[in-house]
Amino acid sequence: MDTMTLSAAAPLATAPAAAAAVAPAEDEIKPLPTWFFAFEGLMSAAYDLFQADHRALWALGALGVVNLVVSLTVMRSRLRLAKRMWRGKSTRKVAIGLVGLRLGAHLALSLAGFAVVSTAGHLAFAVVMSATTVALLWYAQRVSLRALAAAGA
Repeated sequence: MDTMTLSAAAPLATAPAAAAAVAPAEDEIKPLPTWFFAFEGLMSAAYDLFQADHRALWALGALGVVNLVVSLTVMRSRLRLAKRMWRGKSTRKVAIGLVGLRLGAHLALSLAGFAVVSTAGHLAFAVVMSATTVALLWYAQRVSLRALAAAGA
């Protein structure tokens, strides 16, 4: 959104057709790029990355800050989509499902006597969780965009 158009001193559009042509572009919801979900995937892999090497905490913290800065600056125009996605049941199901997958997989492996304790095991788990998160968030966004398009929002 351009701050120049929100200013009280800004001149109004002279032609109604020009104002109508601008309105759809502002209402259009831009999808989040798939590369942005890599940040979320990294955060979902954070536990296993930390277990693999405790020194990774500093890098994870720095990447968390980068994620926050990118979310609030570069992706600012797309926050509307993110808010609508979090209101939807499918995104919450994805989030709960990912937590359940992590806890369930670690519990099942521990009960079977194959607890993940090695660095390689935690790194493999981190890669799987990250890839799963990116794929599921991309899918949830796609479903949300289709639902919004069908509702005419």
